[in-house]
Amino acid sequence: MRSTKAIHAVERLRKRSAHPDFAAVSLPGGLFYLIDRHDPDTPKLCPPLPVEAFVDFVDGLSPEKPRKTSKLDVEFEEQIRKSRG
Repeated sequence: MRSTKAIHAVERLRKRSAHPDFAAVSLPGGLFYLIDRHDPDTPKLCPPLPVEAFVDFVDGLSPEKPRKTSKLDVEFEEQIRKSRG
C-alpha cells in the first residue's frame, strides 16, 4: 500500500512533466527516493524520505495541470461566494 502511494505520485509527476524517466526507489524501513533513469550520473533527486514526505516532495516538483472549468462551474462558485459573504 505504501509503495503504491509513492509509485502513483511518480506516475503523476511523469504525466505532468512529460519526462518518463523518473522512478521511485524503495529502501527497507519504508523510505523512498527519486531518481532520473535517463541520466545515471545524476545522484538521488532527494534524500530517502518516508512515504508521506516523499509524495509531498514529488507533488511539489512539477505544477499540476490546470483544472478545466466550465461556465457553470464558475457561476456555481460565484453563487457560493455570494451566499457566504
